Amino acid sequence: MQKVIWLDSAVNDIVRLRQFIVSNNPEAASKAAQIIKTAANKLAETPNIGKPVADLPDYRDLYIRFGAAGYIMRYRIYLDGVYIIHIRHYRESGFKNE
Repeated sequence: MQKVIWLDSAVNDIVRLRQFIVSNNPEAASKAAQIIKTAANKLAETPNIGKPVADLPDYRDLYIRFGAAGYIMRYRIYLDGVYIIHIRHYRESGFKNE
């Protein structure tokens, strides 16, 4: 089992996404945070479940469904654990190359 490590950039993304949702629907914000956390925990057991990123071969994207859309979790696997780098909503613009 791998250790899951959240980079500050991913934590900041979670805070930003939560702030966006909470003003309209606090319950949805809580549920979204829970499904993202559950997805991250799955990476501990099966780190290769995400799709490889075409232009960044060492990176993977895990698609997390939530309602009609969802989130994309970008991460990288190292020997000491799975590093979660960023979280984006499906409708947001793409990730920066890391």
